[in-house]
Amino acid sequence: MKKIQGIKSLLEYMETVGYPMTEERVQYFMAQRKIPHSQAYGDMIFFDLDHIDWWIAEQRKLKNEN
Repeated sequence: MKKIQGIKSLLEYMETVGYPMTEERVQYFMAQRKIPHSQAYGDMIFFDLDHIDWWIAEQRKLKNEN
């Protein structure tokens, strides 16, 4: 299980896998509980990259269906 900390790290990762996103969009998805993440202590946010990879694949499927 690979984890990264912080939205900026997530944005860099998403850029490398061909799914770029803005910080505002990530924050929106987090507020809506639509992107997998965990918040450990206060403002420390973690993302499990296996879950993020799954989420990206699901988003691509949804986009292709529309």
